[in-house]
Parts: sequence; C-alpha cells; structure tokens
Amino acid sequence: MTALHLGPYGDWPDRSPAVARRATPPPAERTRERVRDLLAVEPVEPVDVAVERRWRLDGIAGEELSWSVGFGPRTRAWLLRPAGATGPLPGVVARHSHDGRKYFGKEKIADSPDPLPPVLAELRASHYGGEAYANRLCRRGFAVLVPDVFCWGSRRFPSAAMPESIRRSGPDEIAAYDAAARDHEHLVEKYCRLLGTTFAAVVNREDRIALAYLRSREDVTEVGCVGLSGGGCRAALLQATSDVAAAVVVGMMSTYDGLLDRHVALHTWMFFPAGLPAEADWPDLAACRAPSPLLVQYNRHDALFDLAGQEAADRRIAEHYRAAPENYSGRFYDGPHKFDRQMQDEAFDWLERRLATAG
Repeated sequence: MTALHLGPYGDWPDRSPAVARRATPPPAERTRERVRDLLAVEPVEPVDVAVERRWRLDGIAGEELSWSVGFGPRTRAWLLRPAGATGPLPGVVARHSHDGRKYFGKEKIADSPDPLPPVLAELRASHYGGEAYANRLCRRGFAVLVPDVFCWGSRRFPSAAMPESIRRSGPDEIAAYDAAARDHEHLVEKYCRLLGTTFAAVVNREDRIALAYLRSREDVTEVGCVGLSGGGCRAALLQATSDVAAAVVVGMMSTYDGLLDRHVALHTWMFFPAGLPAEADWPDLAACRAPSPLLVQYNRHDALFDLAGQEAADRRIAEHYRAAPENYSGRFYDGPHKFDRQMQDEAFDWLERRLATAG
C-alpha cells in the first residue's frame, strides 16, 4: 500500500488489533445489538409538531412542518404528497447529503415555492442530475418527508457560536459559513463525547424522530429511506437502528480497510461511530438487519472511495444476505460521486416494489 495520509506511519494499520478483528464479519445479531448500544437507541417521538405553511407546486402538495427534538432550534421539514392523492401512500424519508455544506439542508434535494439559491443549483447539477430528487420521488406516488438534521439548515449552529479560530468571513456569506462548518464538525464531535454521545448518535436520533413522525400519519403505509453520500450514511444508520421497511444507500459504502490511508480526510464523523471500527466494519452495520431489504448503489469512479473497497463491501454485504439473496441488491455505475437520474429511477423502482411487498 502506498502511504499517503499516514506518511511514515503507513505500517501502523498492520499493527492494529481492530484491523485484524474486522477481517472476519461478526454475526449480524451481535453487530445490531452493538450498534444500538453505541448509538444509545431508544424510542423517540417528535415534540410539539406544527404545520408552518402549505403550498401546491407542479403537481405536488407540500407542507412545511416543525418540531422539537428536545434541545436546540426547532427542526424544519417538508412533507411532499402528490396533489389530489386521497388514500394512504407508501412513505420515504429522504436524507439530504453532507457535501461539506451545512448552511442548507432539505433544500438540497427538494423544491418548495422558495427560489433555489445558485449554490444549490450547482450542487444538484453535479450530484443529482440537476434534479430535486425528493420531488421526483413524490411524483412516483410516495409521501416524501425531507427533514433538516443536526448541524444543517434550521438545525445549524450560528456563526457567532463558533470560536473565532473557526469562523470565516468573505463576500459570500453562505460559502464562508460552509467553510467554517467543515472545521466546526470536529468541535461538535468533541462536545458530543463530553456529553456522552457521538455525532453519529445525535444525527441518527433525529432521523429516527423523523421516521416516527412519518409513521404516525394515517395517510402513510410502509416507510423506506434513501440518501446520497452523508444522506447514504444516515440511511445505513437508520437501517441498522430501526425497523424501516427498506433502505437505499447511495455513494456511501466501502470497507473501512478500503479507506486506508487515502480516503478518510473528506468523510464525516457520522461514518465512524465511536467503538464500531474496533468490532465491525461499515458493511456489517449496513447489513446487520438482514434480510431487511437493502439496495446499495456504488459509483465506480467515486473519488471518495477506492473501487476495491466498494467491491469488498458489496461481497461482505452479500455474505450477510446469503440466506435471502433476493433482499440485497448492489448496483455499480460508471462515473463520479452522484445520484443521477438513472440511479434515481432504479432506486425509485426498487422502493416501489419493496414497499408494496412490505405493505
């Protein structure tokens, strides 16, 4: 292995007991129990849910909701349903991506009557085939919930709360905030540790609250989840910690060994729940509820991962699903880090089949 980030310490992983332990996949039940323990999983519900506004746009009936997760600013979320739909619909919690951009959350993947900021139009063009994929999914006949989450959008930390050494300034307020927020995540993880938790656990708790809300609605049947990149990380964590009916993880799958030692710096703390890498691998977490339906979409030229690490993850997940191979699908696509229209359409078709079967 050519040493990059570790430099003269490139032989360090060879001496790591954790790397040796990960060589053999642990039983799924043990991983599931350990993940729930590490993330302090317990029943959760949103508090004081309110409807802030309603709209109709391009065949979609939208609601802006808010709720409390128990601390900090209120969460804002958009619920999208096909206009004119009368009966219960399958539901999907759509997770926005990380992107190193935290000024916005739900707006990255969903449209409302509000104008789309140019920075998000650029993001959608590069990552989502120019689409608001949550709206596309809704038009397929789903009730789609798109919540902000801890540190993004309505749940972001104000710049004034960041230490001066982290704050950024410049003519572009959004770009300056996003640059500061990338460094601020390290500080947030330190505070999480002081408070007896982790960034992964806090984000997962809020995603489970969103799932609980969508499930509470009488106009929703079975519920799945989907997300790209950091959103895919959140989908994998939700798959591991809830009984969500089907999960789609996009552009966020590799073995941990496949990240060494060139693909760690750009990844979020959510990808490394404290304690997990010492006992299990990321594909073990994603597959720990096998045979629960799971679709993982990989990009062969994704700069965030080595292809070999993605292929090893695919094989490892398939091994967990050996007793029910029809419930796992690993799909590889040419191109960079993305969730483009082809990938979206295949994911939506898969969700449609799986949620119909679950119902």
